[in-house]
Amino acid sequence: MKERISTNVLLAIIAVGVMTFSGVTVETSMNITFPTLISEFHIGLNVVQWITTIYLLVLSSVIPLSKFLKERFKTSHLFICASILFLIGLVVDAMAPEFIFLLLGRLIQGIGTGIALPLMFNIILENVPKSRLGFMMGFGSLITAAASAVGPTFGGIIVNTLGWRYIFIILIPILVLAFILGIISVPKLPQSELSNNKFDVFSFILIFLTFAGLIFGISNISSKPLLSVNVILPIIIGIIALTMFIKIQNRKEEPILNVKILKNLAYSKYVIAFFINQLIILGLSFIVPNYVQIINHSSSSIAGLILLPGAVVGAIISPFSGSLLDHLGAKKPILTGIGAIVISLLYLAATSYNLSDTIFTIFYTIIMIGIGLSYGNIMTKGLDYLAADIKADGNAILTTVQQFAGAIGTVIVSTIITKITAISGTNNVIGYTFAILFLAILSIIQFLVVFSTKE
Repeated sequence: MKERISTNVLLAIIAVGVMTFSGVTVETSMNITFPTLISEFHIGLNVVQWITTIYLLVLSSVIPLSKFLKERFKTSHLFICASILFLIGLVVDAMAPEFIFLLLGRLIQGIGTGIALPLMFNIILENVPKSRLGFMMGFGSLITAAASAVGPTFGGIIVNTLGWRYIFIILIPILVLAFILGIISVPKLPQSELSNNKFDVFSFILIFLTFAGLIFGISNISSKPLLSVNVILPIIIGIIALTMFIKIQNRKEEPILNVKILKNLAYSKYVIAFFINQLIILGLSFIVPNYVQIINHSSSSIAGLILLPGAVVGAIISPFSGSLLDHLGAKKPILTGIGAIVISLLYLAATSYNLSDTIFTIFYTIIMIGIGLSYGNIMTKGLDYLAADIKADGNAILTTVQQFAGAIGTVIVSTIITKITAISGTNNVIGYTFAILFLAILSIIQFLVVFSTKE
């Protein structure tokens, strides 16, 4: 196989990557708009949060279908479908006269991004030479990692200058250009033979019930008692649906998702590490701007800008770290990156009572360097433990886990802050201390999980 990556492959990755970046950017930037939307549409916080919840629910339900879609439809057709759906969703949201139309647009965008996100990594896995795989997986991973951090800054600036509708309007011409780029390049990619597998409707319903139950149940923890029906019942439904889904898939000759690959211990360890990485990213994107505004009394614009240097540096580091994997192996850059995250989080937890905006900016940037060194390489190395014919299943599981971590990461962190602060009374900082310490403990577990895996 040639070591050179063809122009068509690069253009295809960029085209799908732009759509993925846009999807994640809208997801994280919409959190900034909540106060504005509550005022404009005369709704409560429990209603406005559906903008994020319905998007993540649809996204998490569509991504597990990526293996089926890949085997059933041409890559070019999937790209066209994802692009058109995302563009329709943007237009609906930009023009939404009522809140229900805003939700509809987010639902449509969730379907488009759910198709595009695993599609990008499948294109990389199938068309990039092994010697350049680490670099390109790093490039692909930086798209989602950077977008998670850039979103709040982008959203804050747009809301304060142009208005929330321009979050969608600005992205429309960008997505049109990406669509044109993809139309030129994606059809020229090699296409494997398609199957005639039938769509398993019941399995899809179980996927939806799994994520609906778990996301709603965990989301309710922040506002309801831990042992209330609103928390316990949805989680039980999610667990039952997940158990049934796994049993059904294990019995099928052509499963919608091959969950048996989780018996591969090394791969499963990297799935856990990937989950923790995403949870840390989303958790910090909530902690930092809220601490800066509530504790340091800084503006929302400054709170968003504090995240920007880390996002930029992390984006630059990601492809570079992939090159390190290509030359040095995976564990050295991954453990170095996780080590930087552990040390930074422990420092922030220890000094949480006196964290200036500058200190937060510095250590958040160090953490994002650590994310850049580890994030894409965890995904690349995890998939390396799988045979070529099941990498699409592995990719689907990793990207599903990524979105689920994103769905619950903010909820878990905000719940810790809220509950601890309520117990402590007037001490507003201690909740943030425990939230940062929680992420630090997770990062230590992540380090040990990767360290215990053979190269």
